[in-house]
Amino acid sequence: MGILRSFNIGISGLNAAGQGMGVIGDNIANAGTTGFKSSRAEFQDVLAKSLKGIDGGDQFGAGVHLAHIKPMMNQGDVTRTESITDLAISGDGFFKVEAPFGSGYTRDGSMHFNKEGQLVNSDGYKVMGFIADESGSITNKQEPIKLGSTTIPAQGTKEVKVNMNIDSRADILEFNLEKPEKTANFTHTMTVYDNIGTARLVTLAYNKVGNNQWKYRALVDGKDAEGGEEGKMYEQASGTLTFNDKGVLQQEASDSNAFNFNKGAAQGQKIEFDFGKALSEGGTGLDASTQYGSDANINRHTQDGHSAGTLASLSFNDDGVLSAVYDNGVSRDISQMAIAKFENNEGLFKVGKNLYKESKNSGQAAVGKPGESGRGDVLAKSLELSNVDIANEFVGLMTSQRNFQANSRTLTTADQMLQEVLNIKR
Repeated sequence: MGILRSFNIGISGLNAAGQGMGVIGDNIANAGTTGFKSSRAEFQDVLAKSLKGIDGGDQFGAGVHLAHIKPMMNQGDVTRTESITDLAISGDGFFKVEAPFGSGYTRDGSMHFNKEGQLVNSDGYKVMGFIADESGSITNKQEPIKLGSTTIPAQGTKEVKVNMNIDSRADILEFNLEKPEKTANFTHTMTVYDNIGTARLVTLAYNKVGNNQWKYRALVDGKDAEGGEEGKMYEQASGTLTFNDKGVLQQEASDSNAFNFNKGAAQGQKIEFDFGKALSEGGTGLDASTQYGSDANINRHTQDGHSAGTLASLSFNDDGVLSAVYDNGVSRDISQMAIAKFENNEGLFKVGKNLYKESKNSGQAAVGKPGESGRGDVLAKSLELSNVDIANEFVGLMTSQRNFQANSRTLTTADQMLQEVLNIKR
């Protein structure tokens, strides 16, 4: 009887409207959930009978059913925070964590360091990244992000880089180690470190020894030299700088090099002096020391040594690189966030706790570094908010309510019609 069919159709409408309300309610409930992605209920009609068979036309519908819940994976708004471990992804991709079920993926970047120094999410799951090697270069090795030691050992200076101009108009002077300030054409002082991290002052003295040719000497005071007399300078290294007729560094050569510091330092420490890439080394002279007809001056000098240090602060940059800054001024990269990318984000399987896992429909995770091959950038001190639009959800609530009420009227009317049939016998 057609009336009984109407009951089934009305019930299917009520079920569908109720399920749609569940999807909308879940969206509203998670409007404040970090990194949450809203969903949309999609419905399909149900075909029960065709009056003309395979010829088509004159078909009875059998109601409606919930066909698909579509995740809306569009970007949520990003808000700034004050926590150094709050991260957000701007663009495609997911953070990767080690969950009990295996690899988990999330857009929720609210993280912190646990007592073991591991970066974890709010449930304590380890966050994956690409670790740095001993030199601080990020590798392609994927491991949980961990601070490691909070101290770094001292490092003796191995290389000093100097960029300067030395006055071509200077006269040739004969250097006297007893009076270096008066017998050198130009001097400057810098700090280096011995092999146990003690800061030492080194004075570089330059003397013109010929046309376009200079001799440099590295001197230390006797208080820093093994067996030295305080107030007296001791030569520890020397070399020659040769310039061409345009004032460009043609060649640099080391004559001697052995620093004998005192107070427990190793003897014969070698410190290389680099005045830039000379023409003989394939340079252009643009980034090397020069000999022009102007006053001698130091543009910059750097050295690669440091004392022992203790961790002072941590920070992520906008490339997702975690850097540690130590109280000796040294900064080292520790790790870089790993970003997972999928062929079909909508196919990911929700497992709760703001986590997804890969599925047959999503495809396998392609893990790489931020900004590479279509992966999004990582924003430091930021969090991605839920992408739920409350206004749209309220409109959806009203629509679902109307649909539910209308389907309930189908049942009420069908019941009244069936009652009339039962009254025929009377």
